[in-house]
Amino acid sequence: MLYLRLIRESFAFAMQAITANKVRTFLSLLGITIGIFSVISVLTVFDSIEIKLRKNIEELGSNVLFVGKWPWAMGDANYAWWEYMKRPEVRLQEMEEIQKRSTLTDAAGYYVATQRNIKINGITFENAVIIGASHEYDKVQTINLSRGRYFTLAESQGGRAVAIVGSKIISELLGDGDALGKEITIFGRKIEIIGLFKEEGDNAFGGSNDRWVVLPVNFARNFIDLDSHELEANILVKGKKGISNEALRDELTGIMRSVRKLKPTVKDNFAINETSIITQGFDQIFGVIAIVGWVVGGFSLLVGGFGIANIMFVSVKERTAQIGIQKSLGARNAFILQQFLFEAIFLSLLGGLVGLLIIYLGTVLVTKYGGMELILSLKNIILGLSVSAIIGLISGLFPAWTASRLDPVEAMRSTF
Repeated sequence: MLYLRLIRESFAFAMQAITANKVRTFLSLLGITIGIFSVISVLTVFDSIEIKLRKNIEELGSNVLFVGKWPWAMGDANYAWWEYMKRPEVRLQEMEEIQKRSTLTDAAGYYVATQRNIKINGITFENAVIIGASHEYDKVQTINLSRGRYFTLAESQGGRAVAIVGSKIISELLGDGDALGKEITIFGRKIEIIGLFKEEGDNAFGGSNDRWVVLPVNFARNFIDLDSHELEANILVKGKKGISNEALRDELTGIMRSVRKLKPTVKDNFAINETSIITQGFDQIFGVIAIVGWVVGGFSLLVGGFGIANIMFVSVKERTAQIGIQKSLGARNAFILQQFLFEAIFLSLLGGLVGLLIIYLGTVLVTKYGGMELILSLKNIILGLSVSAIIGLISGLFPAWTASRLDPVEAMRSTF
C-alpha cells in the first residue's frame, strides 16, 4: 500500500510539473520524444524489411542449393568477378546428370531467365522476366497460383506453348478480364496462358513474380541460346529429408566436377550457393544500420536526459519546503529518493510514449498509402519504453538524491 501511495503521489507530482510550466516541460521532453522516435523508427523500418526479406528467403528454400556460374557474396571486397565471368553457364543436361547420379537429392530443377517484351491485342508489356523452367522446378521453388495450374509432364517434355503469367502483366494487358485460355505473343509465337501467379508486390530483392512469364524450358530453348553468357541459369537442388546442406554440397561438387571432367588440380568452374549467404550478409547490413540509428538517437536521448534532470532540479527547488515537512513528519530519505525517481521515470516515459505514438501513426500511413507494410512490433515498443524508463532513472537520480539529503529544518525555512 505504501508503494502504491508513493506511485500515485509521484504521478500526481509529475502531472503537476507538466501543467505548471507547459512550455518548459514540452521542450524538456522533446529530446526524449525525438530520441525514441529516431531509434525505434529505424528499428521498425528495418525489422519490417527483415521480416519480408526472411519470408522471401524462406520461399527460396533453406534446404535448397543453387548451382550456377556466379557465387553469391555480400560486400566481399575480394570478389573475383573477372574470373567468374569466364565460367560456362550451367546446362540442362547437367541437371539431368545430377538427377541420375545423386543419392541425396529429393528433387532438382533448372531455370534460365531473360527479358523480353510481351504483346497481346496490340498492347505491349516491356521487359517482362521470361523464365524457362524444367518440369520439377515447382518441386524446389514455391509456385503460388491464384488460378490455373502448373505444366503437365507432357507439356514440359514436349515443349508446348503454354505459360504461367504474373498479375502485373495480366492487369496491364487484359485488365480485369479472364486471362486463362487467352494467348500472349512472345518470340513472335502465340502462347496459351494456363496459370496465374498470386499478386505479390515488390519483394525484398527488388522484383517479384508479378512480372514473370514461366515457360517450359523445352519450348523456350527454341528461341533463346541456353549457353549464352547474357542469360541467368541455375540448377536448384533440394536435399532429401534429414540430409544436411553440407553433405548435399559435397555430393554435388563431386558430380559437377565429374560431369565437367575437371582434373583434381583444377579449381571448380561453378558455384554452389545457399540462402544462408543472403541471410548472413543482410544481418551484417542491418547490424550496422541499427548502430547508426542508436548513435543518431543517442544524441537526442542525451539532450532529453538533461531536460528531465532540469525539470527535476526545478521541481526539488519548488518543493523544498514540502520535502522539509515530509521529513519532519518521519519520511525517510529513501522515501523522498523514490518519490522523485518515480516522478522522473513518469516524465521520461511520457516523452517515450509520444515518440512511439508518432511512429505508430507513421506505420499506419506508410502501410496504407506508401505501398510498404510497416509493423511496430511489441519488441520495439517494450524497447522504447525500457530505454525511456532508464533515461528517466539516470536523469532523476542526482536530483532525487539531492532532495533526499536536504536538512528538514533548513528545507522548511525556504518558505520564509
